[in-house]
Amino acid sequence: MTAGTGSVWELSQADLAIRMILAAALGGLIGIEREWSNHAAGFRTHILVCLGSATIMLMSLYGFSQFVNEPNVQVDPARLAAQVISGIGFLGAGAILRNGDVIKGLTTAASIWTVAAIGLCVGAGFFTGALICTFLVLVSLYMLNKWEKRLLRHRRFCSVEITVSNDHGSLGAIASVFMERRMQISALKINPVSGGTGNERELRLEIKLKSVRQDALVEAVEEIGMLDVVKKIETAGLNAAEAKRAG
Repeated sequence: MTAGTGSVWELSQADLAIRMILAAALGGLIGIEREWSNHAAGFRTHILVCLGSATIMLMSLYGFSQFVNEPNVQVDPARLAAQVISGIGFLGAGAILRNGDVIKGLTTAASIWTVAAIGLCVGAGFFTGALICTFLVLVSLYMLNKWEKRLLRHRRFCSVEITVSNDHGSLGAIASVFMERRMQISALKINPVSGGTGNERELRLEIKLKSVRQDALVEAVEEIGMLDVVKKIETAGLNAAEAKRAG
């Protein structure tokens, strides 16, 4: 497809529409996978980012064509594109969430940044690069995600926060529950809970477990929750159905 009939700085209306539609379609393909996986930035967000990037690239290339022949004007088509790459980070930062030691949203943030690059490619007419990039992103998000989960299924970690009364033997009772199910404690932090005094003082135990099976974790949480010394228990690492059961 040619950029235009008269000059490299000209673009037909049909070519303009094709590029913008293609950008929306490619961004939507990646967005569907994120939407299917219930991530914060999904179908519409990826479409808007890709389409917006393509539009900015088109404006940078062809929006100032009337000034090209001016003797005192220098046209730099890469300036607006560079601002897209650096400025798209605010959306990625909004997709990253942290809950204790668990950080979520990094892959979605990376996909948003990559979608912006795809949009710039489509806007500049670099269709082959845009299509190859879209294909590789989909392979990475869908196929490699399954392979990664299978490869690292034995290296799963889970965080458990337990608020207990400051009684003698409370930590030993909780640790014994995990040991009975062969759950290895890889890290332990003990923090006092403000507001308590004397024997009524409470402690917050931050426990990180290694190589945790979901069913064993649910059983351990249920048993620990029935201990008299336990005031509150929170877990990071259970899916929705198992968390409801444990709660």
